[in-house]
Amino acid sequence: MKEFTFGKNERLKSRKQIEQLFDNGQRFSISTLRIFYSFQSCPAPAARPQLRAGFVASSRNFKTAVDRNRIKRLMKEAWRLQKNELQTTLHEQRLKLNVFFIYTGRDLPAYDDIYNNMKKIILKLHDISNKV
Repeated sequence: MKEFTFGKNERLKSRKQIEQLFDNGQRFSISTLRIFYSFQSCPAPAARPQLRAGFVASSRNFKTAVDRNRIKRLMKEAWRLQKNELQTTLHEQRLKLNVFFIYTGRDLPAYDDIYNNMKKIILKLHDISNKV
């Protein structure tokens, strides 16, 4: 397993899965990020990733695509660098996790803020996975 990657197969792109996540998943917020997540059990260790993530920034708060893309890029980078511990835990517990991040702030964030919030989010998801 490669470390620190965020490939195509790790991205949550399926409209059906995203709608199911919003309809049936749990949610919580940390600072300016709202997180939707859903755990599923998988019977055997799968070759496909157990962890899929999606990112969005509101066009209502950020009119230019440049700003929205920058926010998404910052979130993806913070996620990519910190998700490995969560990924190994999910693999050991034979769980799949779909997670979707929505940036709800009104100002462009600093990378340090996003990184620290992502660390808190990953710890919270790790704790929740231990309870499932």
